[in-house]
Amino acid sequence: MRSFEVKNMTSAEDMKSLRLITAIKTPYLPDGRFDLEAYDALVNMQIANGAEGVVVGGTTGEGQLMSWDEHIMLIGHTVNCFGSSIKVIGNTGSNSTREAIHATEQGFAVGMHAALHINPYYGKTSVEGMVSHFDSVLPMGPTIIYNVPGRTGQDIPPRVIHTIAQSPNLAGVKECAGNDRVEQYTDKGLVVWSGNDDQCHDARWNHGATGVVSVTSNLVPGLMRRLMFEGKNTELNSKLLPLIDWLFQEPNPIALNTALAQLGVVRPVFRLPYVPLPSAQRVEFVNLVKKIGRENFVGEEDVQVLEDDDFILIARLC
Repeated sequence: MRSFEVKNMTSAEDMKSLRLITAIKTPYLPDGRFDLEAYDALVNMQIANGAEGVVVGGTTGEGQLMSWDEHIMLIGHTVNCFGSSIKVIGNTGSNSTREAIHATEQGFAVGMHAALHINPYYGKTSVEGMVSHFDSVLPMGPTIIYNVPGRTGQDIPPRVIHTIAQSPNLAGVKECAGNDRVEQYTDKGLVVWSGNDDQCHDARWNHGATGVVSVTSNLVPGLMRRLMFEGKNTELNSKLLPLIDWLFQEPNPIALNTALAQLGVVRPVFRLPYVPLPSAQRVEFVNLVKKIGRENFVGEEDVQVLEDDDFILIARLC
C-alpha cells in the first residue's frame, strides 16, 4: 500500500501552531557515520528547552550530503525515539519530482509528522512547473513549503503559494524572502514561519508569523523559545543578533558545526565540502558565549577554542 493512502496521525492543522522549530544538526563519528548518541542528546536538549518541532536532514542537518537511505533512517530514528515529544518534519524535498515523491512516501511510511519541500533548484522550472511539482507531493501528508531564493536561485512567487493553498495538507510556508512577504501571506490567513533568524522576532510580533524554523536554536533553544513565546522583546533580540550574525558569516551550517564542536556537544567532524571557521572566528565565538552566558547554551562543558588539528574532515565514508 502506498504511504499516501494511509491516514497519517498528524494533520496539517496540528502543525500550524508550532512556534519554535529547530533545523537540527546532524553530528558525525570520526569515520563519517552518524553519531546517533550525540544526535539524541541534541534532540533531548531541544525538547527540554521547549522546541516544538525539528527539521531532520534539512540544509542545517546536511541532508544534501546524505544518501537517501541515511536520510530516511535518520527520520525514522527521530520518530521512533522522540516522535511522542516533538513534531518530526522530514526534509524530503528534491529538485527531481520523482525523487521528492519517493522520499516523501518513505518519510511518511516511517512516521514523520510533516514533509518540508523546496522548489526545484539548479535545474529550475516554470511557475506552472512549481505548481505541478508541489501538487505531486501535497496529497501524501502535511507539508511545509520552503522558499529560500538565496539557495535555490529562484523565488517561489505568491501566486504559486495561493494556488497550492487549496490543498488541506498545506501546513504553511517557511519564508526567507523577508517580512514584507511574510505579512503578504499572513494577511491572507496563511501560516508562515520565518526562515531568517535575524528577522524572526519582528516576523513573529510585527508581521503575523506563527514562529520560526531556526538554526540559532541549536545553540540557545531556551532563549529562542522566549523570543517566540513571550511577546516583543527587543532587548533579547538585540542580545542575540551578534550571535546570529556570527552564525551566518559563512554559508550555514559551517559556523554552527564549529560552534557545537567548541561547546563539546558534538565531535569536531565535518563532512566535506564543509570545513570549520578559521581560528579568529573560533575565538570570537568563545567571546560571544561568555557575553551571552554559557548557561544559555546547550551542553555542560566549558566552551573552548579548538585548534586546526582538532578537526577531522571526511571526504568519503570508511
